[in-house]
Amino acid sequence: MDFYDLDLNDYVLDALDDMNFTDTTPIQEHAIPPILEGRDVMGVAQTGTGKTAAYLLPVLSKLADGGYPKDAINCVIMSPTRELAQQIDSAMQGFAYYLDDISSVAVYGGNDGVRYEQEKRAMQSGADVVIATPGRLISHLSLGNIDLSRVSFFILDEADRMLDMGFCDDILLIAKALPKEHQTIMFSATMPGDILSLAHSILRNPVEVKLAVSKPADNIKQSAYLCYEPQKLMVVKRMFEEEPPHRVIIFVGSKKKTKELAISIIRAGYNARAMHSDLSQAERDDVMFGFRSGKIDILVATDIVARGIDIDDIALVINFDVPRDEEDYVHRIGRTARAGRGGKAVTFVNDKDMLFFRQIERFLGKEIYKEKMPEEFGETPAYHSSPRSKGHGGKGRYRGKGRGKPHHNKKKEQN
Repeated sequence: MDFYDLDLNDYVLDALDDMNFTDTTPIQEHAIPPILEGRDVMGVAQTGTGKTAAYLLPVLSKLADGGYPKDAINCVIMSPTRELAQQIDSAMQGFAYYLDDISSVAVYGGNDGVRYEQEKRAMQSGADVVIATPGRLISHLSLGNIDLSRVSFFILDEADRMLDMGFCDDILLIAKALPKEHQTIMFSATMPGDILSLAHSILRNPVEVKLAVSKPADNIKQSAYLCYEPQKLMVVKRMFEEEPPHRVIIFVGSKKKTKELAISIIRAGYNARAMHSDLSQAERDDVMFGFRSGKIDILVATDIVARGIDIDDIALVINFDVPRDEEDYVHRIGRTARAGRGGKAVTFVNDKDMLFFRQIERFLGKEIYKEKMPEEFGETPAYHSSPRSKGHGGKGRYRGKGRGKPHHNKKKEQN
């Protein structure tokens, strides 16, 4: 569908022309009309499908058409991370290029007092659109720096990640500060039970727009190593010896493990940094700047923090830990092979994660190629094609040289 087939404001369409945006994505095609009609919308779509434009374009069009107070905050957009808030703000500037009367401010933590005062002044002067992380907005709300009593649009972007990060109570507290009559738009990449519960709490008779999770791009070369936990770092080092790392993201299952792995890789002589929620915002900005500029070759990160990473030329994604569902797998490896480039995605599968990896393969409709482990790394786990298999050999099963775990001393295992 062409954007001109939608009832968008002419000035918004002019901005889209300048940006060479002509055809809608599926989420835009199905979400924009009900938003323009004033309906609440529950959208389920993965990262990279164009969902930011799916809510910004109709909201900006409605604001541009008039009828909203000039001295009030008319729209609040919630983001789980500062990085995503900055991306939304950047998209806002592009789409609203010809809308001189519509102002916005991005509100997020990790800044000095000067930035905090700037946010306060912008909100009190009636910025039309506030793009905020939950914690920072709660801070301003508790100090009386922001009046949400006349908000017309309340938007939650990546709601599942906000709940993962423990922001559910904050979201509900913010929602209570809104007027009874307002339009709520909620986007999430996944739809677990807690998201459904939140949706039932804040949405009124919503239009549901759900897109099936796309399969990974064909130009991503996917493979896996069957290995015990202590062998994972050995494989990483061997990979980097064979091909010097550049533009690599390593996804890890926990914050603690992220820190430990980054330290181990740095000690091995590689230029790596960890990205996790314990870093101050200034430190996170420094890491991201270093990675974007090429000064840092390897980024070790958790899923939650990595959602805000929008870099087109990632060469390699390593799943150090198998993600717990297929959608997270698609999100992770989708960081590579963007903008028509090729890319590689490698997953380490230990004996405890085979069930989750089998689920990923079933979703993909194919078996991911298993790389051969170097013999000197010791025995490896057998891969079972079904949950009840116990490694008795046969087609589709992969075995190491023996039945035991690799030889390693307890001291190394604890490290």
